[in-house]
Amino acid sequence: MALVKPDVGRFARIKVLGVGGGGGNAVNSMVASQSIEGVDFVAINTDAQALLANLAPVKLQIGENLTRGLGVGGNPEIGRQSAEESKEKIKNLLADTDMVFITAGMGGGTGTGASPVIAEIAKEQGALTIAVVTKPFAFEGARRMVVAEEGIATLKEKVDAMIVIPNQKLLDSIDKNITLIEAFKTVDSVLGQGVQGISDVITMPGLINRDFADIRSIMKDAGSAFMGIGTGVGENRAQAAARSAISSPLLEVSIQGARGILFTITGGPDLTMAEVEEASRIITEHADADANIIFGATINETMTDQLKITVIATGFDESKIKLQKMIQKSAELKQSEPTLIGEKTPEEEEIPPEEIGEEFEIPAFLRLGKQ
Repeated sequence: MALVKPDVGRFARIKVLGVGGGGGNAVNSMVASQSIEGVDFVAINTDAQALLANLAPVKLQIGENLTRGLGVGGNPEIGRQSAEESKEKIKNLLADTDMVFITAGMGGGTGTGASPVIAEIAKEQGALTIAVVTKPFAFEGARRMVVAEEGIATLKEKVDAMIVIPNQKLLDSIDKNITLIEAFKTVDSVLGQGVQGISDVITMPGLINRDFADIRSIMKDAGSAFMGIGTGVGENRAQAAARSAISSPLLEVSIQGARGILFTITGGPDLTMAEVEEASRIITEHADADANIIFGATINETMTDQLKITVIATGFDESKIKLQKMIQKSAELKQSEPTLIGEKTPEEEEIPPEEIGEEFEIPAFLRLGKQ
């Protein structure tokens, strides 16, 4: 069992809400792992049977009159109406809460439809509200992806910060022979790491302590957020962990140009000052020159010869994010469809080089994919 700051409950009340089936599964995984301390877990769903099986200590059924506990059949509008019906319950649940994480699998009914309503209530209550959500696998179909994209756009307007994890990129980065159950468990694990990477800064004691005010200064009204987690072992572990954290292929925005960065380094008793300095240099050199940078360090006695770095970056130029996504789609199309030598795809022709600009850097994993 990990240590928790003795005053964390008095100064920062944190709730992790798993909304819908995907969010509920993620919360289940977090509760079962017992790796996230000092937070309250809540499962929110229209499906009474799914709630009954959930491990979260607190469960909230929404839309009881509308759905009679039978779910929404994948319809986000019914999900939204269900949350509207249960607004007072949600307000009571979130009273006196300082920070709310909303985790959901976008593309379904309850998670996609109810999450924006819940987020709006959380912000009205004064809570710092962060969404950590996933986009569907490609095999789940184009319609589900369209629903997810629409839901993400709506939710983004209601939260302080949003981290989006595309399931397909996760699938592309792991062993293709894993089972379907293992693939979804991996998704749950990544969602959990997103929550833990932020909450641990507040709840866990460290050599360099940070608090809720530090998190708020980075995440408040931040919009798109980058989350990267890297690990390293051996002689160059700090460099390996830092570079891995800032170039994660699972995320849809790169750290380049971030105006707010929170990063934490966790290592064993053998963590050296030189390693801290090296990791910090690699991370901060990718940030905006005037970035607000917050750093924490924690010693974990169980980590031998291993170092872990979590990076949360915010404050991006949204126009560059849109441009980066266009480039990513172009790269994906180029890899999936053969083209003649020297021929450009339509997407590439729509993006003149001068619009990219000198300070916009394509992430390393995309540059490698183009070679």
